[in-house]
Amino acid sequence: MDRRTFVGHVAGGLLAAPLAVSLAAEAQLAAKVARIGYLSPNRASSPRSVDAFLQGLRDLGYVEGRNVVIEYRDAEGKLERLPVLAAELVALKVDVIVAAAGTLAALAAHQATKTIPIVVIGVGDPMMSGLVTSLARPGGNVTGLSALSPELTSKWLELLKQAVPAVGRVALLLQPGALGERTEKDIVNEAGIAARALGVQLQVVEARGPADFDRAFSEMTSARAGALMVPSTAMFSSERRRLLELAAKNRLPTLYTFREYVDAGGLMSYGPNLADLFRRAATYVDKILKGAKPGDLPVEQPTKFELVINVNTAKALGITIPQSVVARADEVIQ
Repeated sequence: MDRRTFVGHVAGGLLAAPLAVSLAAEAQLAAKVARIGYLSPNRASSPRSVDAFLQGLRDLGYVEGRNVVIEYRDAEGKLERLPVLAAELVALKVDVIVAAAGTLAALAAHQATKTIPIVVIGVGDPMMSGLVTSLARPGGNVTGLSALSPELTSKWLELLKQAVPAVGRVALLLQPGALGERTEKDIVNEAGIAARALGVQLQVVEARGPADFDRAFSEMTSARAGALMVPSTAMFSSERRRLLELAAKNRLPTLYTFREYVDAGGLMSYGPNLADLFRRAATYVDKILKGAKPGDLPVEQPTKFELVINVNTAKALGITIPQSVVARADEVIQ
């Protein structure tokens, strides 16, 4: 080998070395990119929750488009699409599926895969829905955060009675099948016990879909219900505006589960802080991406609850909520 050829080989090696290192670094970076499937009944109905989840990821070092890719699948209120959308995420072989906002999305994801980890958010009763074997040791591929709907029912009725002391009959609007049969029974039982203790009558009214709303509110007004409780479901959330319009039209003081209803014009809400649940869900995703098994991660219950009151809506309904109730609110919308 002559001197010129030798120098050429050395120079080529020196140039190739940085390139090889660069390519290796890029390959390593690409290997670290996590893929999250985000299954939602209707993202547009709760943008604050999505933002809270993304902020939770950022707090843990995940930046969308840099070291994490999120595959969004949104049913846009058409809940019958959830199983198909869940199957799409499974076909994409995402690392983890986040089933956002409620039981139906969680069930759709669980039916689509028994191997890909699933983080559920806001499920009424994960055990009775068949998603986990226990809260402490879920046991399968599902974990996450529950919403504890049944345990809140007595508090809802108590708050309504305090806000509208003269009320003698309270309606409870349910969507059959949306929360799970056992959870719905627990809600009705808890409401019945609380109603008897408070000396009010309870009226249970069902609405399977938006087409049932007019009939449901007609039943309430015909029975002279003086107030209404609405345990949130994915369908109710998607049809929030319509529910608010009917409550206003029928002059029914209504208490909802989540503050998003009150922000949109509802009277009162008491329930888990949704943003907190979604932010905490990011911690589950992080642990799973780092190797934890969902079956070993306990299902957590809400730790932050909030009472939100819209005094403008109270005025429109012609009622004055006692100051003792207003003073307890975490936020009062003027």
